[in-house]
Amino acid sequence: MSSAVIAGIVALYFLFLLLIARITSKGADNSSFFVGNKNSPWYLVAFGMIGTSLSGVTFISVPGWVGTSQFSYLQMVLGYLLGYLVVANVLMPLYYRLNLTSIYTYLEQRFGFWSYKTGAFYFLLSRTIGAAFRLYLVANVLQIAIFDDWNIPYYLTVAITILLIWVYTAKGGIKTIVWTDSLQTLFMLLAVGVAIYQIRDQLDLGFSELLSTVKASDYSQVFFFDDWRASNFFWKQFLSGAFITIVMTGLDQDMMQKNLSCKNIKEAKWNMFSMSIVLVFVNVLFLGLGALLFIYSNQNGIEIPAKTDELFPSLALGNTLGIAVSVFFILGLIAAAYSSADSALTALTTSVCVDFLAVEKKPELEAQRTRKTTHIIMSFVLYLVILIFSFISDGSVISSLFKVAGYTYGPLLGLYAFGLLHKIELKDKWVPLICLICPIICYVIQLNSEVWLNGYKFGFELLMLNGLLTYIGLHLLRKKHLKTSG
Repeated sequence: MSSAVIAGIVALYFLFLLLIARITSKGADNSSFFVGNKNSPWYLVAFGMIGTSLSGVTFISVPGWVGTSQFSYLQMVLGYLLGYLVVANVLMPLYYRLNLTSIYTYLEQRFGFWSYKTGAFYFLLSRTIGAAFRLYLVANVLQIAIFDDWNIPYYLTVAITILLIWVYTAKGGIKTIVWTDSLQTLFMLLAVGVAIYQIRDQLDLGFSELLSTVKASDYSQVFFFDDWRASNFFWKQFLSGAFITIVMTGLDQDMMQKNLSCKNIKEAKWNMFSMSIVLVFVNVLFLGLGALLFIYSNQNGIEIPAKTDELFPSLALGNTLGIAVSVFFILGLIAAAYSSADSALTALTTSVCVDFLAVEKKPELEAQRTRKTTHIIMSFVLYLVILIFSFISDGSVISSLFKVAGYTYGPLLGLYAFGLLHKIELKDKWVPLICLICPIICYVIQLNSEVWLNGYKFGFELLMLNGLLTYIGLHLLRKKHLKTSG
């Protein structure tokens, strides 16, 4: 497929997004941008959140990860279900009861100014890095598929990628995103379905034969109980999945902002429960696609790329699987990356405006100017981080993403756990120090764990260790009297 054709497909897709943005952003104000006027249909939020939860990382990295990790990722996905139960029954009722716009204002009510700012800072750090990881993937594919042929440098590709997000989210914010994310989830799932169908056709397999081929392959092992020291040990991944969901959904402004746009807590819970069940089956679909990509490559003598993240793009765009797969791959990739990145940019803007600029206390016109300026600045910040990441990435992006989450979300986990489990007041001004020291300690432990802990290798459970250390550290900051409310 020529670069001009791909560019045309992308252009048509974004024209459609802009049309949706124009319709949904009519009469939009700051309340529309931040919480969708609290009028979003729960089923629409649920469907759109599937795309946000998966993102371009899942779209490319999970199928590529199958080559080295088999189906072990499903152990984490099963842990997600436990995490979503905690989010729906513990955290969301709290946010709705306090009528929060930014979920980190809970920390101010519970502990004080410095705890609040620390929590908001770690969200900004976590989500900026996470969104950059995701957009890095789509920018790479666009560079290879379109812009290399036109001699356009990578830094301009990234700029175009960010600009497109800014254009359709600038006015409507979360009100627009609830609708555009649903569309993007649909395209992502269609892309996977078309790819699986085409591979099945070329391998000349029926549906039942397709399932048995994947099951009989070297890529289909799900559960790993043999070595408790290994990073893919079941309980390590299952519990990591649960805690990753708690922090990357329940303690993340990006994901919670959509839930807070529902009419009430009952609909928000329906959204969470339905989304979590569907998400398991969708991840199985992605893992199945990954196994089929490797099986197909092996049977046809196709060389597996050194970076397995590149396997799906190389087969889809190399005309190996047909024009339909190429078209839907482009649409699916763009949809996957942007369904996550657009809401991330909106959430980052919301957090800066509410948590650091106190925009809710300003007159409406000044508040809107502040929000629009912040939206532009955060777009530029994402641009810079993507460029930095392009120089340092050397492995599977999804693995890198969860490793970073272990360091940046750990303090949030510790702060919220302490706040929910105790009514004790803290010496608030020392909270930032604890939240800085604990990730550093985790990093040192992770580097030396095999020597210090008899060969034990830390995987994604590093997040739990970080949260536990933060929780213990906060006990050192206890005041002697008890908090009587909140």
